[in-house]
Amino acid sequence: MTATDYLLKLDNQLCFALVTAARNVVGIYRPILEPLGLTHPQYLVMLALWERSPRQLSDLAADLALEPATASPLVKRLEADGLVARQRSAEDERRLDITLTDAGRALRERALDVPRQVMAAVGMDLGQIATLRDGLSAFAGRRSTTE
Repeated sequence: MTATDYLLKLDNQLCFALVTAARNVVGIYRPILEPLGLTHPQYLVMLALWERSPRQLSDLAADLALEPATASPLVKRLEADGLVARQRSAEDERRLDITLTDAGRALRERALDVPRQVMAAVGMDLGQIATLRDGLSAFAGRRSTTE
């Protein structure tokens, strides 16, 4: 096998490893999030809102590396489930702020065990997860959280 052949093998492609890993990670989260009534994308929205609420849709979408048009249906579904509310901003009535409801805040307590369950499912500890996450930051377009 030549060096060029080696470089073009599917199993040697970073993009293939990342897309396969991403699909598998979502599959690991699915049964963990199911009892919370959340999909993986909805969980990400809730994580961002648990960090800071209220916030504008555009701000939320930027933090999630999504287009607002992609984040909007997620927020609407969470609103239908009673976890968030969309309200006109007191400062600018053209702007909709997304805020947690009491149920959305309460769900945070039930979600506290999600990271531990994920670590158990993949057989990694917090340090190993952090190293992996930080190693992917160049590809995710984000800086590591340890900087």
